[in-house]
Amino acid sequence: MVNTNLTEREREIVRILAEDRGIPVSKLSEQLGVSAVTIRSDLNNLAKKGVVVRTRGGAAPAFHPNVVVRQNLRVEEKNRIAQAAADLVDDGDTIMIEAGTTTSLIAKFLLGKRFVNIVTNSSLILPFARLNPGIHLTVVGGEFRPATESFVGPIALQELERFHVRLAFVGTDGFSKGGGLTTHLVEGAEIVRKMAERSESTILVADSSKFGKIGFVHVLPVQEVKTLITDGDLPASAQVELREAGVDIIQV
Repeated sequence: MVNTNLTEREREIVRILAEDRGIPVSKLSEQLGVSAVTIRSDLNNLAKKGVVVRTRGGAAPAFHPNVVVRQNLRVEEKNRIAQAAADLVDDGDTIMIEAGTTTSLIAKFLLGKRFVNIVTNSSLILPFARLNPGIHLTVVGGEFRPATESFVGPIALQELERFHVRLAFVGTDGFSKGGGLTTHLVEGAEIVRKMAERSESTILVADSSKFGKIGFVHVLPVQEVKTLITDGDLPASAQVELREAGVDIIQV
């Protein structure tokens, strides 16, 4: 996971690799002002963490460039939001987690919880599940989309139909009272709708920059969201709008 336990230089290396997958060690060394030996050591460490794949003379990100870019946006806010989401999960709980760079971090903060059943369409959760014996993870099948590290399509929807959970944690590309939750991908919208349908409560995890943005595909009206977890920069007017629509707001 790109945002987990990386130094500032390692994050910068991943960002550069996402923009130029063929960049040689010598060029990385020059850009970052450290020796080639240091860069090779950094790349080896990143490979051990599963963040990059070593290639002859360099490395490439282990994830699609779109994922790498999104993982490195508003990192602190995403971690605070994910921590607050994880705090809503009880021992023995049943939850769904939709694919996304913020939603996947929820699993990171479940360490210490016991007997938590997670159903997800996200492959980004796997590194956290490996480290946490308290998680029982079910990953639905379907068509794999590298750009979102997600499984989607008819098979994924059919498998989600088999479960019923207490909480569904979902993300969005944009949200507002009038526009509801929106996204750029039809297949992702279908997954969110199904998770909302198969849960007792839908929890939206989204940083404040998503408010007011409208994506290509309508997902859900905000009235179907029980709780929004976001950062402290959500405008007061937006808070009023959303609370009028019946949405509880947790700001972190």
